[in-house]
Amino acid sequence: MFKFMGKKLAKVGESRGTILVFVFCLLAFALVQRLFQLQIVKGESYLTDFTMKIKKERTIKSTRGEIYDRNGYPLAYNKLAYSVTFEDNGSYSRQRDKNLALNSSMYGILRVIEDNGNSILMDFGIRLNKNDEYEFTREGVNLLRFKADIYGEAYVEDLDDEQKNATPDKMMEDMCGEKMYGILNPDYTDEELIEAKLPRQSEMSKETILKLAIMRSKVAANSYQKYMSTTLAKDINERTMSIIMENKDVYEGVDVVEDSLRIYNDSLYFAPLIGYTGQISLEEMEALNKDNEIYKYTDIVGKSGLEKSFESQLQGIDGSETMYVDNMGKVLMKDSKVAPQAGNDIYITIDRELQIAAYKILEQYIAGIVYANMIDEKQFNTEWTNSSDDIRIAVYDAYYALFENNVLDAKHLASDDATQNEKNVYQAFLSKQKAVFREIREQLTTANPRPYKDYDEVMEDEQWQAYMSYIVNDFLTQSTGILDADKIDKNDETYKAWTTDESISMQEYLDYAISAGWLDVSGLDVDSEYMDITETNNALADFIEEQLSEDDTFSRKIYKYMIMEGSLSGADVCLLLYDQGVLEQDDESYNQLSSGGISAYDFIRSKILNLEITPGQLALEPCSGSVVITDPDNGDVLACVTYPGYDNNRLANDMDSDYYNKLNTDLSSPFYNKATQEQTAPGSTFKLVSATAGYQEGVIGLYDYVNCEGKFDLIPENPPINCWIYSPSAPSTHGPLAMSDAIKESCNYYFNTVGYLLGKTDNEEEKYSDAKGMERLSKYAAMYGFDAKSGIEIDEIAPRMATADTTRSAMGQSNQAYTTSQIARYVTTLANSGTCYDLTLLQKVTDSSGKTLDEPEPVVHNRLELPTELWDTIHRGMRDVVNNSSAIKEMNKEYGDFDMAGKTGTAQQREDKANHALFISYAPCNNPEIAMAIRITNGYTSRNAALVAKDIMKYRFNLEEENDIITGSATIVAEDNTVQD
Repeated sequence: MFKFMGKKLAKVGESRGTILVFVFCLLAFALVQRLFQLQIVKGESYLTDFTMKIKKERTIKSTRGEIYDRNGYPLAYNKLAYSVTFEDNGSYSRQRDKNLALNSSMYGILRVIEDNGNSILMDFGIRLNKNDEYEFTREGVNLLRFKADIYGEAYVEDLDDEQKNATPDKMMEDMCGEKMYGILNPDYTDEELIEAKLPRQSEMSKETILKLAIMRSKVAANSYQKYMSTTLAKDINERTMSIIMENKDVYEGVDVVEDSLRIYNDSLYFAPLIGYTGQISLEEMEALNKDNEIYKYTDIVGKSGLEKSFESQLQGIDGSETMYVDNMGKVLMKDSKVAPQAGNDIYITIDRELQIAAYKILEQYIAGIVYANMIDEKQFNTEWTNSSDDIRIAVYDAYYALFENNVLDAKHLASDDATQNEKNVYQAFLSKQKAVFREIREQLTTANPRPYKDYDEVMEDEQWQAYMSYIVNDFLTQSTGILDADKIDKNDETYKAWTTDESISMQEYLDYAISAGWLDVSGLDVDSEYMDITETNNALADFIEEQLSEDDTFSRKIYKYMIMEGSLSGADVCLLLYDQGVLEQDDESYNQLSSGGISAYDFIRSKILNLEITPGQLALEPCSGSVVITDPDNGDVLACVTYPGYDNNRLANDMDSDYYNKLNTDLSSPFYNKATQEQTAPGSTFKLVSATAGYQEGVIGLYDYVNCEGKFDLIPENPPINCWIYSPSAPSTHGPLAMSDAIKESCNYYFNTVGYLLGKTDNEEEKYSDAKGMERLSKYAAMYGFDAKSGIEIDEIAPRMATADTTRSAMGQSNQAYTTSQIARYVTTLANSGTCYDLTLLQKVTDSSGKTLDEPEPVVHNRLELPTELWDTIHRGMRDVVNNSSAIKEMNKEYGDFDMAGKTGTAQQREDKANHALFISYAPCNNPEIAMAIRITNGYTSRNAALVAKDIMKYRFNLEEENDIITGSATIVAEDNTVQD
């Protein structure tokens, strides 16, 4: 039997097919065993290993360094806050799927944020205006940069013409279209919208659409790098945070993270100095990464002021963290971590209390000057006076300034919640606007249009010239561009007849412009090919009326002439201040004003007096000024004041675009640092340079007398120069003066003579050389630091030394111009008798733990090695300036041993403008602790600047109670503005 079975098996083994079956059975068994091992025995382990393959690198943001005053008071610091972030980690097969997913998340996140009282970040290049229309928030190169970012171009030059010229509506259409964010994709079905929890497009407001576009654009900006989070909202409350965290699985990619807000203390007084921060631009990133590539597109950097100047110190270094996450983004394991390094802290030389006090004192005096020089008139014509001393401020200019400088919101007059007074004013405006457009149409279509010059210079007709000039020069040329300035032939007789002779009408000029090809009527949306000139003019009138009815600038002109002609009274304007919350509600004052119990003139002056309406709000002249105070021993800047200030908290973190635009158009120019960027002639403050030059060059001795004859006319080819004490109607002279008394009296004639002597030659044919005089005078101006910027670490305009007319230059006029900071370095040099320091704002740099990293030594720009007797003469003359001044002589008479020295300066700019008021000083005289330079732009007379210095000295040296110096109301000054220097 066994033999039989063996034979059978042998036969089977000889079959090849059988062998193959056997082999396959073995392989199958092995495979099943292996699969069992992989999936059952070690399946969980291998699955974990697989999901951990998703590697994520996360940036850990560093903390920006803080800024402190010299005594350690925080001026710029970081506040802990919580932010909503979003990471787009999804994978999408189609753009349509991506848009639905992201729009669903963005809409849900937006609803959570806003329903709980927070808001998304709105710093964007497009906004909705009060007419619910899209408009740009940027202009020029910044606007082009925004467009490049949206259209995904690295450089502005890569934009095509269509993208460069895209309107706000066009950009919104592009962003909301299916090729970009798909917010308004008409192809979405109702089922898709319901599944994505998105409303129908017809149910979304323009505001919601804009917000979704902003959120999507922010996410898109980081799309180049996986796991890069985008901040959507900052400083959220606990309710928002709780709901977001509970719904992280619903809105995949959303998170709440610790963040910091940049906070500025005492912002009004420090904003122009400290500056503010904002998101880095591409241009800034390229510049900052030039030496070391540490900046990214999402970084926050200093945009102005010290925040910008010390960016390299304040900016920290981000850390990083490597981790493994699952496909839901859940962290499974952290691999490595590099801790962030906080930025360094900056201690500046500024004394916070002195800075605030100087600002308040300056504002009080500027308000006092406005108050003293305001008159109850419709206008002040500068032709009524021969002297800028007599210029006054018409109160009607103040009424109009409330509209012109956007203190009053003209658009709110038409809003649903307007008060009855606002509605009445608006109805009056509509009536006036209708009449204006009717007259414009008449002048464009009548057979006998009125020549421009035929409008007499009376108020009723002056307005029509203003309207027509605006239409031609601003609206048609600059705003719309349909009148192409580049095509206009400036030598054309018709052009001259309109601009120079004013002998033709607006209709005649525009008709000619059309025929000459200067004005392109194809932009009027009419079939111009088949229209005659009458139809074209009617179409132009329609276009002008339609466009100008929404033109804020043109509307303000209408309000101006409503005020001037009396159809809008001063009382009505002042009542609007209460209606719109500019003034706190006061029923008694409101009723008095509306009933005529108090005149509008007395009312607005009372509000100026109480600083309820500030010079900065009115933006009349004067409305600005600056003070720079230094330590004479080292050049430290103790105060750097520019008036008016602003709130930089509203520009940092999430920029308030409306506020930024308001500041940018504010006629008082708050962004323009008056201490370091405004230049004027130094006036008589410069005379100490001339005294130095005259003595050192040997052209005049300390006790050589110059007989002031009132009118300097030693150079026949130059116009005579009057000393301030002389006028044709009241000729007077100072008589013989030596140097010290010439400084005290600020005698122009004396220093004109010094300038003349500096240029005097031994050549019989050319007895005076202006070039020689300028060379010698400029040498000493440079010694006092006027040849270079002051050294202050924020943006500063370079000085402009005089280049001609030595006799006028010697008294501080001619074409020289300096900033207040540069004049402050000069007076610092005078105070310490010859060491010209570079001014500095930096006291020290420390790391975040307080360890000092840098404490710079004073930098000497130049040393003046002058004879002791010359310094004594200069100091004595400056001390006598104070002793001789009726306004400030009390400083050297009523406070014991305290004394101060100073020098007045009145810089004349234009005859139709009030003079600039300057004053330099230091104290105490024998051992100066502070030196200062003050300028009040259009401040009439140096006496006003000297009064500011007097009160700052009182505050600094505790000579009077603070409440008696800083009163919170305008400080009344004399109405007599006669120049005495």
